[in-house]
Amino acid sequence: MAMTKQICKNDCIILSTIEELVPKEHLVRKLDNCIDFRFIENIVKDLYSEAGRPSVPPVVLFKLIFINIIFGINSMRRTCEECKVNIAYRWFLGLSIYDEIPNYSTWSQNYIRRYKDSEVFNEIFDKILNQAIEYGFVDMETVFDYIWAEST
Repeated sequence: MAMTKQICKNDCIILSTIEELVPKEHLVRKLDNCIDFRFIENIVKDLYSEAGRPSVPPVVLFKLIFINIIFGINSMRRTCEECKVNIAYRWFLGLSIYDEIPNYSTWSQNYIRRYKDSEVFNEIFDKILNQAIEYGFVDMETVFDYIWAEST
C-alpha cells in the first residue's frame, strides 16, 4: 500500500457561527449555564467613570480569570493569547471572531488601578460560591469535613 501524504488544507471557508462551533458538552457551556455573571456590572459600577473612552466590559475581565484558573493556564498573558485562537473561550467571553481580546496589560492595569484596594474580588467570589452551592456543585459536608480535619 502506498503512503498517503498529508496535504495542508488551510484555504477553506467556514460558514458557521461560534455557537455552532463550541461543543455542547464543553466546560465553558456548563459554566455559562450555571453562573450568572451579570451581577458583576452592579458590583463594579462605582469604580468606573461616566466620562472617558469605553472600557473593556468588566464581565470579560473577570471571565478571563475563570479561564485562567479553570483551564490551568497559570499566566494571564498566556490566557489572553489562548483566547485569541480558542473559539470556546471567545464564546464564553461573549466576543465574536472579529472582536479584539483584551491585552494582558489592560487586565493588569484594571486590577492594579481599579480593583486592587476594593472588596470586588471577595464580593464576586461570594456570589459565585453561593450560585455554585445553589446548583449543588459544592458538597458542604465534604467542605466542613475538610476544614475540621485541617484544624485538628
